[in-house]
Amino acid sequence: MPQTDHYIHSDDIHPIDIVETVAVHHEWDFDRLAEDQIAMVVEGQWRSYSLTLAWSPAEEVLRLICTFDMDPPADRLALIYETLNLANDQVWDGGFTYWAQQRLMVWRYGLVLAGDAVALPEQIDQMIRNALIACERFYPSFQLVGWGNTAPAAALDIALGEAYGRA
Repeated sequence: MPQTDHYIHSDDIHPIDIVETVAVHHEWDFDRLAEDQIAMVVEGQWRSYSLTLAWSPAEEVLRLICTFDMDPPADRLALIYETLNLANDQVWDGGFTYWAQQRLMVWRYGLVLAGDAVALPEQIDQMIRNALIACERFYPSFQLVGWGNTAPAAALDIALGEAYGRA
């Protein structure tokens, strides 16, 4: 992301204000749900991703939730969970979970800003970018396991393989 620090003129700014600045910079549609929460939809290669970022002053955490719809057949759910575990072993920041009741695949990450730490726009941009990269990277694997009758380890090989170009 190009430098966005010239848009932010205060060291004492609310983390959600910074998220809003990043969203404006990328021209993403967003909705400021409350002072401490913002939601947006970002288009990926595979699908649209819903992102919600919320600030908890008590915990001093900026939490990112990135979701996409997924309703695999009930008999494939155990294999989806196995795929989630294998995928989570491959990522350093954040992790996947599946919310069965809402039929949502979820990427979660929390940025701890304890001790009056201030998030930089580049940090927030990177945490959003990492969420989108992880979802795009593993989406085909979740699809193959859910509907393609592919074993979790074999489906993960697709996500972990090197890509050279685009078909």
